[in-house]
Amino acid sequence: MAMFDPWRSSHAPAPRHADIVLQGGKIYTLDPARPWAEALAMAGGRLCAVGNDSAMHEWIGPDTRVIPLAGRFVMPGLHDMHTHPDLGLAAKYDDSLKIGIEDPTPEQVKQAILDYATRHPGDGWIHGAYFVRYTFRQAGLTPGREWLDSFIPDRPVAILDRMWGTMMVNSKALALAGIDRHTSDPRNGYMERDPLTGEPTGLMIDGAYAMIHAAMPPTPVEVLRKAYQEGLHFQTSRGVTATKYVHVCEQRLAALQQLDDAGKLSLRVEAAISWQDDIFPVKRRWELLCGERHYYASSRLSANAVKFHFDGTVEPRSSFLLTPWESGDDWRGKINLTPEHLRDMLVDMDRRGIRVIAHCTGDGASDLFLDAVAATRRINGPSGVRHQCAHSTILHDANLARFAELDVIAEFSPAAWYPSRFTSGARAGYGPERLSRAYNLRGVLDAGGVAVFGTDFPVASIDPWLALETLVTRQNPWEPGEERFGTPIALDEALRVATLNGAYAMGLEHETGSLEAGKSADLIVLDHDPFSREVRGNLHRTQVEMSFLQGQPVYDRDRTLSSFGLEATWHGQPPSLAS
Repeated sequence: MAMFDPWRSSHAPAPRHADIVLQGGKIYTLDPARPWAEALAMAGGRLCAVGNDSAMHEWIGPDTRVIPLAGRFVMPGLHDMHTHPDLGLAAKYDDSLKIGIEDPTPEQVKQAILDYATRHPGDGWIHGAYFVRYTFRQAGLTPGREWLDSFIPDRPVAILDRMWGTMMVNSKALALAGIDRHTSDPRNGYMERDPLTGEPTGLMIDGAYAMIHAAMPPTPVEVLRKAYQEGLHFQTSRGVTATKYVHVCEQRLAALQQLDDAGKLSLRVEAAISWQDDIFPVKRRWELLCGERHYYASSRLSANAVKFHFDGTVEPRSSFLLTPWESGDDWRGKINLTPEHLRDMLVDMDRRGIRVIAHCTGDGASDLFLDAVAATRRINGPSGVRHQCAHSTILHDANLARFAELDVIAEFSPAAWYPSRFTSGARAGYGPERLSRAYNLRGVLDAGGVAVFGTDFPVASIDPWLALETLVTRQNPWEPGEERFGTPIALDEALRVATLNGAYAMGLEHETGSLEAGKSADLIVLDHDPFSREVRGNLHRTQVEMSFLQGQPVYDRDRTLSSFGLEATWHGQPPSLAS
């Protein structure tokens, strides 16, 4: 039985009977006209009926699979609007260094590098993650080439920090990349330098570390395919049915297309091409953006987006702020494109129907980004392309209403919000006044804007239920304490952020995001009703029992569907990626 026909034309006969009927459940539809239902029917990949059990009788034919829910909770699939499974998982498949400690001390970083060098003798690159900058400050040490050279001077070493905003390299790596004191900073990043000699210290900020990646062998497509496949398995098993993979290149698009062609792309994926060499070189960027991106298009894969780092992160103080950092000077951070570059790029991409996703952690960066979108709307008019302010860590209060006015998506990373040693140590650099208005998703919603969440894995956990719990509580799920970053929102608001708002951010609000007749059958079955339990400490434990995308089963935890003759893409316990 073909449950989804991606080539169904407008004049094909409508199905008389459903392929699958789910009955006897508690269905949270996210449809304002019918918020709750008992049953639904799917045919040809779409929902043909949503209502009470008796309303399904006319849709049940001789070949219909009727699946009793026995009171289980059903809702639309989740939308993770910013994540990087390739960056977090490729090291597993190409055997790169993975330190594997949440907040490693300098001594732990050193030992991991030495152990890796022993296991991998020779003169090849040692590349991996992570170091954490504030732990060096706590130890009274300065990260960089001198520290690395003191124990491993003869092999090139490149270690990323946990926020992916800084790469620490030794002298050998700089030499192989042809970098010295005469090398200019790229426009989309910079090198920290000795204030007297101008020599690079070995800390490459934002786009500067793409110069190091350019000297390294590129990650093979096979490795990227395996990394994406594991990420897809985890996301699908946790109820995600649509996602954005940001910062892709030719190899990454090839890996995603291979999975799509093999029937393993169990999510809707919007892949955002790197606008400039923010992380790794993208050799055919202009060809991709001028039209080659369409080569990858399918009902589940789109490459009609670009991503770039507009500013940096808190630890190297490269977030671009409206007022100076609390360092006794006029340093406000750095933007990685000129305002003119940003405006012209936005106007051009908007005309081409390409979404721009801009990394903006500082209030100065988001201010300039919204200015550029405003100029784009004046020049192009209402194009329908919804551009996205990524992270939105610190927003100026006067900009909250502009998200609705300009039809810009405000994206937040709630899994990185809950109070912990890492967040408290790293975020403290913003200062108390800025932290008091950090992560203001509540403010965007109250001003009528559309807010979405992105896990931002591997910076934070890829588990969407941890992100949802943090959206509602703003508290640590595992440790006692009342410290919070930002203002909580209600559970029903959080579920809307994760479903309908995500669909809107992908331009798919008429296709998915709620359970309504005529929409795609993208839905998940949970082990409990989230509204029936205390959110704190429980929501992140939610188990997904089944997941359907375009009417096809893509996850079946206990193989329940196999007794109905249905085989899901994935089954069993998900890979352990949440830590």
